[in-house]
Amino acid sequence: MSEEKTQKQSPNPNHIDYKDITRLKANINPHARMYNRRRTGMTAKAQRNFATAIKRARFMALVPYVSE
Repeated sequence: MSEEKTQKQSPNPNHIDYKDITRLKANINPHARMYNRRRTGMTAKAQRNFATAIKRARFMALVPYVSE
């Protein structure tokens, strides 16, 4: 088997997991607000999924609601 097929891939490439803190923090500013679509380069659907992931991560206390 090739190495590419052995790696676990997400069925949806736009899916952003709320537990992936490094990916979430790369798309929020120092005030813990999301960057706009122009800056992130996401589609509208991906931006909505990202917003949901941020909200879940904030609720689980993985990402702060506001910076200090």
